[in-house]
Amino acid sequence: MENFKKNTIVSTLSLFFQSGYSAFLGFVANLVLTILLSPKIFGIYFTVLSIIAILNYFSDIGLAASLVQKKEIKEKEIATVFTFQQILIFTIIIIGFLSTNFIVRFYQLSVEGKYLYWALLLSFFLSSLKTIPSILLERKIEFQKIVFVQIIENTFFYLTVIILAILNFGLKSFIWAVIFRAIVGVLLIYKISPWKISLTIDFPTLKNLLSFGVPFQLSSFLALLKDDLMTLYLGKTLGFQTLGYLGWAKKWAEAVLRIIMDSLSRVLFPVFSRVQEEKERLKILVEKIIYYQSLIIIPVIFGMILVMEKIVFLIPKYSKWQVALPYFYLFSISALFSSYSTPFINLLNGLGKVKLSLYFMIFWTAGTWILVPFLTKIYGGIGFPITLLILSSSFFIVLLTAKKIVNFSFLKNFYPFLISTLIFFIAEKFLPFEKNNFINLFMIIFSSIIIYLISLLVIFKINVFQDLKSLWKKSPQ
Repeated sequence: MENFKKNTIVSTLSLFFQSGYSAFLGFVANLVLTILLSPKIFGIYFTVLSIIAILNYFSDIGLAASLVQKKEIKEKEIATVFTFQQILIFTIIIIGFLSTNFIVRFYQLSVEGKYLYWALLLSFFLSSLKTIPSILLERKIEFQKIVFVQIIENTFFYLTVIILAILNFGLKSFIWAVIFRAIVGVLLIYKISPWKISLTIDFPTLKNLLSFGVPFQLSSFLALLKDDLMTLYLGKTLGFQTLGYLGWAKKWAEAVLRIIMDSLSRVLFPVFSRVQEEKERLKILVEKIIYYQSLIIIPVIFGMILVMEKIVFLIPKYSKWQVALPYFYLFSISALFSSYSTPFINLLNGLGKVKLSLYFMIFWTAGTWILVPFLTKIYGGIGFPITLLILSSSFFIVLLTAKKIVNFSFLKNFYPFLISTLIFFIAEKFLPFEKNNFINLFMIIFSSIIIYLISLLVIFKINVFQDLKSLWKKSPQ
C-alpha cells in the first residue's frame, strides 16, 4: 500500500509537471504562432487535427483500457491487443488516405493542408506503436516515465513549429513538427519500456477483452461526436477564420483544465478503483479533490478573464484576437463549470457505475448537436460557447448523482474560494490601472493573488501554504 501511495503521488506530480511544462511551451508557441500566422491557418490546423482525432477513436475500441483494468495479463493478451489494434489502424489509414480528395474538396484545403493531413495520418500510425509500452507503465502506475516521453515529444513539436514559423514556413511548420514528434516518441518509449513486437490473435481472449472495452470506449466515442466532429461542422458552417477565433478562445479558456484536470483524470480512475469499498476514504479523497481544485481553478479562471483584454492589447500584433474576447469569457465560465463534472465522472467509473457516466455523455452529446446548429444559425459564432455554457451548468446533476453514492460535502470545500475570488475580481475592477502597460499588468496579477490569499485567511481562516504543506504530509493512502 505504501508503494501504491508513493506511485500515486509521484505519478500525479509528474503529470502536473508535464502539463505545466507543456502549457508553458504551448503558451510560448501560441504567442509566436498567433503573431506570425493568420487565424485562417490556425483554423485549418484545428480542422485537420479534429479529422485525425476522429480516426483515433476507432483505433482502439477500449482494448488498452481492458489491459490496464485486468489484475494480471498474459503475453498472448498483449499480443492480441497489439495485433488487432494494428489491423484497425491500417484499415483506418487506408480509408483516410482514399478519402483525401473528398476532404480536400469539402474543406477547400490548400496543397499544404493536404500534406498536413497526410503527415497526421503517418503520426497516427507511429503513435499506435506506443500503446503497449505505455500500457505496461500505466499498470505499474509509473506515469512519470510516460511523462518524460511526452515532455521530449512536446519539446520537439513546439520548438520545431516555432522555429519554422519564424522562418516563414507557414502551415508547413505544423507538418514537420508533427512528423518529428511522432518519430521521437516511438523511439523513446521503446527505450524506456521495451517490448518485443508480437503478432498473433487469440479469439477467445479478444472476445473477453472486447466485452469490457467496447462499453468503456462508447463514452469516448460520444466525446468524439460532441467535440471533434463539432469542430468539423463549425469549420464548414462558419469558415476557418471564425473557427480560428473560436479555437483561440477555447484554447486559452481551457488551459488551466488541460494542466490540472487532465492530469488528475489519468490518476483518479485507478485510485478510485483501488479504494472503492472504503466509503470513508472515498469521502475524504473526494472532498480533498474539490478543496484543492477550487483553491486553484476558480481564481485562475477569473484572473484570466480579468487580464486577457489587457494582454490582447499589450502584445504586438495581438489585437487581431480582440474580436474573440466574448467567446473567451463564455468558454472560461463553461470551463469552470465543467471542471466540477470531471472528478465525479471519474468517481462513477471507478466505482463501476459506467452506465451512469454513459447517460451523462449521451445527454451532453445530444444537447450539443441540438443546440449548436440552432444557436449558430441565430447568433453566429457565439452560439457554440453559449451552448457549452448551458450544458456545463448541468455539473450539479453529476454532483448530486455522485453524492447519493458517496456522502461528501461540496459547498464547504467550494464557497470560500469562490467568495475570495469575487472579492479580488471586484476590487481590481475599481483600481486605476493603465492600459498597454506591462508593469500595470503585473500589478493586477500580483495584487489579485495577495487580496485572494488575505481574504481566505481573514474571512475563512484558510492558510493556503499550511494546507499545501499538510497535503504533502498527509496524502490519502
